[in-house]
Amino acid sequence: MTIAGRFGWALSLMLCAGAANVAVAAEAPAVLLEHATLIDGTGATPVADSAVLIRDGRIASVGRDGTIAVPAGVKTVDLVGMTILPGLISDHSHTGLVKGTQDDTANYTRENILAALKQYERYGVLSVVSLGLNKSPLFDQLRQEQHAGRNPGADLFGVDQGIGAPDGVPPQGMFHLGADQVYRPTSVPEARAAVDRMVDEGTDLVKIWVDDFRNGVPGAKGFPKIDPAIYRAVIEQAHARGKRVAAHIHDLADAKALVAAGADIVAHGVRDQPVDTDFIMLMEQKGAWYIATLDLDEANYIFALHPEWLDDPFLSAGLNPALRARFADPAWRAKILAAPLTEASKRAVALNQRNLMTLYRAGIPIGFGTDSGASATRIPGFAEHRELKLMVAAGMTPVQALTIATGRAAALMQWDDRGILLPGRWADLVVVSGDPAHDITAVDRIAQVWHRGVQTEGALIPQ
Repeated sequence: MTIAGRFGWALSLMLCAGAANVAVAAEAPAVLLEHATLIDGTGATPVADSAVLIRDGRIASVGRDGTIAVPAGVKTVDLVGMTILPGLISDHSHTGLVKGTQDDTANYTRENILAALKQYERYGVLSVVSLGLNKSPLFDQLRQEQHAGRNPGADLFGVDQGIGAPDGVPPQGMFHLGADQVYRPTSVPEARAAVDRMVDEGTDLVKIWVDDFRNGVPGAKGFPKIDPAIYRAVIEQAHARGKRVAAHIHDLADAKALVAAGADIVAHGVRDQPVDTDFIMLMEQKGAWYIATLDLDEANYIFALHPEWLDDPFLSAGLNPALRARFADPAWRAKILAAPLTEASKRAVALNQRNLMTLYRAGIPIGFGTDSGASATRIPGFAEHRELKLMVAAGMTPVQALTIATGRAAALMQWDDRGILLPGRWADLVVVSGDPAHDITAVDRIAQVWHRGVQTEGALIPQ
C-alpha cells in the first residue's frame, strides 16, 4: 500500500470509530499495555519493562511488568521495544483561523475546528488550549463537547476572544478577523466589560496582546500597542472574576511590565534581547509561567529551507493539498528565503532558545506551546513535535522537554486529571517505537495513541 493509501486508510478508521470517546471508554474492556519503557511525565528516569492497566478510560495501575494485579480476561498488548509517554499538551495553540493556506474569519466553522482537533490527536497532542481569537457560542459549545468526548479529536480549552489594541495587534488585515473574535477596548470600563463577557461565556483564561508586530525586522513600521491602563484593568478584572491572564509579548520590557502588573502567563518567549536578573526575580516573585513557542519563528522559514521534508510521511500527514503545493513551489521558497523576516526569525529562534534555558535553569515554571494553528505554516501536531526538538537543541534533555510538554503543561493549566501517568488520571498516552529519552526524534515514530483509554486507530502515522 502507498504512503498516501496507508494514511487515508487510517484516517477513515478514525472517522468511523472516534465519536463519543467518553461513552466508548466506559464500555471498553480493560487493557494491559506491557513490556514497554515508561516516561511518566513527572521528570523521573524512564522505567524499562513497565506496564499500564487501563480501565473505564482511566489508568488503573502503573508499575513494573509482572507487579500489577491484572483481572482475569484482560486484553494484553505487547509493546516490546516501544515507549509509553503521556499525551502531549499544548498550552498555546489556535483553532479555526486557518484553512488551506489562508487565515480568515470564514474559517471559523465546526467542521474546520474538529478537523484540526483530529489532526492534533493523530500527532499525539491530546489536549489543546486555543489561546484567543475564538467565536462564541461555537467555541463554548465545542469545548463542552470535547470535554464530554462527543467528537473525535483533542480535548479543547482556551480563551474565548481576547483583548488587543484598537488598530493594533492582532492585526485585522493579516488575520482577516471578525469583530467578534477580539475585543479592542478604548477605555477602562470597556476593558472590564470585555473581561466580564468572556468570563460569563466560560473562558478558561483571559488573553491580552501587547506587541507592535515589528518582529525584529529592521525598519519595520509596526502597530500601536495597547494602553497600559487598559491591560492593567484587564488583569485586575480577570483576577477579580477568578481568571488568570496570558499575555502575548515579544519584547523584554513588555514582559516585565505585564508580569509586574500581575499577568500570570507569558505566552511567548522574549525575543528582542537576553532576559536579565530583574526579569528572573520578577517572574519568581509573581509565580508567573513562561511559554517559549520556539516553533513560532522557525515556522516562518523552515519549510522553505527544507523542501525535502515533503518526502517525509510524518509531515505529509499534516499537510492539506494547498499547503503542500505552496511548500513545493520554488518561487514561494525563494521569496521566503529572501524576506527580511526570515533572517529576523532565525535570530529570534536562537535568542528564544537561549532565554528559555536561562529561565529553565533559574527554576521558572515552563509550559509548552507553539502558536500552532495561528498561520498556515504552524501546522497542528507537527509544530509540537518540532518544538520538542528545538527545546532539546536549546540544551534540555529529551526527558526534560517531554516533561514540560506533558506534566508541566498540565500544571500550567492547573489540571490534575492528565499529563502524568498515574492511577486515576485519564488514559491519554502515546506509544512510540524506540527510546525518545535518548533520541527525541523517536517521538515521531508514533505506533499508537490512546485517548481516554480508547486506541484511536486513525492516529497511526505512516513510517
